[in-house]
Amino acid sequence: MKTSILKYTIALAGMLSLGSCAEDFLDQKNSYQLAQDNFFSSDEAISQSVTPLYNYVWYMFNDKSYYSMGDGRANNITAQYSDYIYPYTNFTESGASNGLNDAWSAFYAVISQANNTINNITNFATSGVSETARKQGYAEARFMRGLAYWYVGSLWGCGVIYDNTQALVNSYVVPASSRADVIEFAIRDMEYAAVNLPAASPATGRINKYSAYGMLSRFYLSMAGLVSGDNRYDGTNAQTNFISGTRNNYYLNAARQAAAKVINNGPFKLADTYAELFAASTFNNNNESLFQLQWQAGASAGLAQSMTRFLAWSTQVNQGNSWGGSTYCSYDLWEEFKEYADPTLGTTVDDAIRRHNCVASYGESYPELSADATKPYIYGETENAGSQGANIKKYVIGTNAVNGFAVNNNSGVNTYMMRLAEVYLNYAEAVLGNNATTTDPTALQLFNALRLRAGVPTKSSIGYEDLRHEFRVETAFEGLYWYFLLRRGYYQQQEVVNYVNNQHRNASYYENSTHTYKLSDSYVAPGPSVSVATARNLTLPLPETDATKNPLLKSAADGNVATEPYAFGDRDVTDAELF
Repeated sequence: MKTSILKYTIALAGMLSLGSCAEDFLDQKNSYQLAQDNFFSSDEAISQSVTPLYNYVWYMFNDKSYYSMGDGRANNITAQYSDYIYPYTNFTESGASNGLNDAWSAFYAVISQANNTINNITNFATSGVSETARKQGYAEARFMRGLAYWYVGSLWGCGVIYDNTQALVNSYVVPASSRADVIEFAIRDMEYAAVNLPAASPATGRINKYSAYGMLSRFYLSMAGLVSGDNRYDGTNAQTNFISGTRNNYYLNAARQAAAKVINNGPFKLADTYAELFAASTFNNNNESLFQLQWQAGASAGLAQSMTRFLAWSTQVNQGNSWGGSTYCSYDLWEEFKEYADPTLGTTVDDAIRRHNCVASYGESYPELSADATKPYIYGETENAGSQGANIKKYVIGTNAVNGFAVNNNSGVNTYMMRLAEVYLNYAEAVLGNNATTTDPTALQLFNALRLRAGVPTKSSIGYEDLRHEFRVETAFEGLYWYFLLRRGYYQQQEVVNYVNNQHRNASYYENSTHTYKLSDSYVAPGPSVSVATARNLTLPLPETDATKNPLLKSAADGNVATEPYAFGDRDVTDAELF
């Protein structure tokens, strides 16, 4: 059944999702419909009111859209039989495509619940609530709302901006705002969060101010390509030349400063090994995580990590339903891991450490997937290998017999929304700016720290191609690569269109008789059922459900975005407060 932004908004209007007094955020349970006028009476109550913003409202995005849009669209994934992936890979999606409405509705569920949280604290918090707790509650809600709006603006190129859920329920025929307005709204929310969240997380899994600064480094890089000139966005200076080749220096500098805040002052540290980031015992809320969606081991739909069942290739490596047998690493990504022709080093590099932990290929041994300590799981030998390519290993952590907490349809691990590794790369990208290359020592140190951990040669200079490759292999299957390409497309649009049209999309590449991964001699690009991308494919169509209910979205759904400027007030925080 399809659900719309209106349906989610009505369902969430006035709803409170509250938790227990458990010390660990992960242990909190959800309940609903508690009395607004007597619940918000203590600092602890404010803290509990934000619980669903860490999981429940993100569920439908996490289930399939996290990777189908972030990785499938970018051609990190080939899934020729999964209709929630291949339309996005093949550029054949429509407003009725599987998963499109789920993502749109999930983001607006986050936005609606964030609005409810903010308005309920404002209207119902008693004198027993401290000003510090009020601000922190606002800041957590605005962090989540800002992140949801960044996704909306990035994916659809426009969005409905509102800060009062009940008002939208009462009058939902409202115009969309432009991508620049939506991202600006997201930035203002995240800037408020950066200034008002505490420096240390108040409980396991909760965000802090450096989580917000990390997100700002991402948001500012998006905005740098959307605003012409070198001043902050003011509603009149949105970029109209998408092949300008240059970005706004105000936002590049802000991205560098935001990333530096995290790196120099935040509590996060790079994990010693890439493998430990995705091991069952060290996955959740590790020191490299700025923000993870908080799923509960043993929980059912709504609070469960359901994504793993769509990636895992068999019940020997996942508890219960495992529908990822025909979901593969794309051939292009396989080549970047296995035989990347590095233009700077002048050699071919096998990124074996990251490849092993991201992709399961023939002969690779995974002791951590076997309950028998004397007999490791060997991909392709313990069971038959996939027939069309190499399966996805990341997020696949084994059965309950192996890890002790996975249950059917819930692997029990969180979802990465940002790691410190991305902040390192964001810093390097901001320093590179509009230059062809950079030898900035800090940028090189951060960039090479990731390569040293991966066991690949370091670089003495960084260009865009270096960043693109490093971002892709470091964050593969973490739902991010498409957004990296999108922000490049804001100022190098034709280059990005050409890039995606020259990928090996929808391609099978496994030769069973020799156990080799290569394209067949008969392969002709593009693969079967792949459409030629144009600039229009750098945004998604709006879901038919909402475009039908709200006539003002009709033209946007048809690709002719009719938007109205959003009326921004004064900024909540200044640059001086931020930096």
